[in-house]
Amino acid sequence: MSSRPPLPPFTAETAAQKVRAAEDAWNTREAERVALAYTEDSRWRNRAEFINGRAEIIAFLERKWLRELDYRLIKEVWAFTGNRIAVRFAYEWHDDSGSWFRSYGNENWEFDEHGLMRRRHASINDLPITEADRKYRWPLGRRPDGHAGLSDLGL
Repeated sequence: MSSRPPLPPFTAETAAQKVRAAEDAWNTREAERVALAYTEDSRWRNRAEFINGRAEIIAFLERKWLRELDYRLIKEVWAFTGNRIAVRFAYEWHDDSGSWFRSYGNENWEFDEHGLMRRRHASINDLPITEADRKYRWPLGRRPDGHAGLSDLGL
């Protein structure tokens, strides 16, 4: 079995590292790469959808990023303990008609001893925004180190 450091139990530093690693992976929009951070039998609740296992995670993410174009995400640690991390996030995207959205949410994560996520529960709300209201304007991919985080942006 592969390991995905940092491993639980988490500290403030390792929880922040885990969250940034997840943000970086999701910003690649590479479903198969992202899925490797989850256990083979990982269970998700994403909005009203229930997802079980890596194959379903990959299918879900592929569908997501076909709909949510020019996706850019920022995550932030909310709280942590032992093998669990609570995260708040916001991402910006547009649909195929050019309408922009900022999606806000919270996630609860639970990890196994190898640092793979075995549970993910996400609650998400979408806010229509104008193109001028966008706050995430870095080139597609990883958020630059100097770019403001959620709290700095007032989100």
